[in-house]
Amino acid sequence: MDVKEVLRFADDLVFAKTGEHLEDLQEAILGGVWEGKKYSQIAEVSHCSEGHVRNVASKLWKRLSNVLGEEVTPSNLRSTLERRQLFIISSNSGNDFFIGNVNVCKDSQFSEYSQKRSPSTPTSDTSKPQTRLDLADAPHISLLSDRASELATLEKSIVQEKCNLAAISGLSGIGKTALSLHLIQKIQHNFECVIWRSLRHSPPLETTLKNFLEFILNQPEIELPTSIPERLSLLMEFLRKNRCLIIIDDVQTILSSGQLAGNYRPECENYSILFRQIGETTHNSCLILNSWEPPREITALKGEKSPVRSLQLKGLGTAAAEIFRQKSLLNPEKWENLINTYRGNPLWLKIVATTIQEIFRGRVAEFLKYDMLFLGEELAATLHPQINRLSELEKNLICRLSRQANSVSIEQLLQDADLSPSELFNGLQSLGRRSLVEIEEHENETLFSVCPVVRQYVLSNPVY
Repeated sequence: MDVKEVLRFADDLVFAKTGEHLEDLQEAILGGVWEGKKYSQIAEVSHCSEGHVRNVASKLWKRLSNVLGEEVTPSNLRSTLERRQLFIISSNSGNDFFIGNVNVCKDSQFSEYSQKRSPSTPTSDTSKPQTRLDLADAPHISLLSDRASELATLEKSIVQEKCNLAAISGLSGIGKTALSLHLIQKIQHNFECVIWRSLRHSPPLETTLKNFLEFILNQPEIELPTSIPERLSLLMEFLRKNRCLIIIDDVQTILSSGQLAGNYRPECENYSILFRQIGETTHNSCLILNSWEPPREITALKGEKSPVRSLQLKGLGTAAAEIFRQKSLLNPEKWENLINTYRGNPLWLKIVATTIQEIFRGRVAEFLKYDMLFLGEELAATLHPQINRLSELEKNLICRLSRQANSVSIEQLLQDADLSPSELFNGLQSLGRRSLVEIEEHENETLFSVCPVVRQYVLSNPVY
């Protein structure tokens, strides 16, 4: 993009989000930074002091960060805006883009992008159905690092092998939502419609089904059936006749606390009917579930040859260093130590990087001198709801594992925990599905442990 395109694109983004346009000085700062100018040069051209430019710039980066849902700085401005433009173009290339039942490509500031075509899609090709998108519930797309393997696995399962149901599970902050958003970019052209919904407020199944059907049918004058079986039957009929991709985020909110992983809250039990029907019956569509833990249907039905697949997301590798570069941390030779300690969890790494920046001015080596694993209230707050939902059996086990300096065997746990083999196996299996235990093989023996962050949290906040 040239400067004029950048200014127009940024102004469209801000206006669509806030209803306000960028001010003249904000545009001057944005254009100047895009061209690599310093604040002093921008101040001279704008006939104001450098201090005033810095103050306005600081507010501008915060404003853009709020609009885009990710941190925007002068150093990452170009990559952030170009990535967002690519997402909008690829999401809407030759398609209708819907929020609810409203076609925003015809009525919003982004209409010019919707009319652009992907280079790989001939403009004369009208035989292929257009993809209808409803991403009303989807958050802003964020930077995705080192997930090429996971994206390839999901693309193969969904596009080539045409699986019906795929579950992406993992701890909060591990990147499930970001992975799904980037997956949409890659595979949306294979579907006639794409729908994203979040269960963060635990809506009843009849509401979720109504929501799906209103977008799918796109005929407000039609009165939908009121019963769950009738609505589910209508949805399944559409999924058989059409190729649709549905992503449901925050599935853990309909699952129960105080029980082993995968069980439903009583009032949400009927979601199992939806998941089981989509996983077991023949149709042309795919449902993706993002959750801290997979629902019980997934563990029962998944398999390499099955139409149901499961991906337990792990932390990032050395590519997580990009998080530290964005935070302008120093001592890059020490970054791998942090990545390993915090298990490559993007959210955990962002939290600790912010702490290092605020207290140690970015000096990682100084932070590591204290030889301690720092959680802080923000990181602890992300773990609390996940640990708090454990069953009493799991709390017992995770406390005992946290008190062990090294990995332990099943035999050691049986001796120490005073549990029957059946109880121990159930507890370990459930903790594993929640991504709260680490498993390794040593001399033909299976060993169990918890990661340093979880251990520190449990020891600091006894749960049993």
